Amino acid sequence: MIMEPVSGAISRLFGRLGLERGLQGWRAVSEWPRLVGPRVARHTRAIAFRDGALHVEVEGSAWMHELGFLRRDLVRTINQQLGSECVKDVRFIAPRGGIPK
Repeated sequence: MIMEPVSGAISRLFGRLGLERGLQGWRAVSEWPRLVGPRVARHTRAIAFRDGALHVEVEGSAWMHELGFLRRDLVRTINQQLGSECVKDVRFIAPRGGIPK
């Protein structure tokens, strides 16, 4: 009997079920601060991944405007760092209760 790490078996199962892209997208949510760096992370928070889009709360209209210009670069950088083309878009939204410090 050949033993395989559980992570390998889960990864294969997710691939067969077509869930791997979603898993990578949620990885982008959890690793957002590392992916974008401390300057951007201080004013943003990734909150969801749906249908290829990473949803990010942004503190203030000035940051929302600036990040709008950086959208393509962010998508490219995130996908490169994840080693996947799972993120197709980043959607910036106003937070409901502010960005926690």
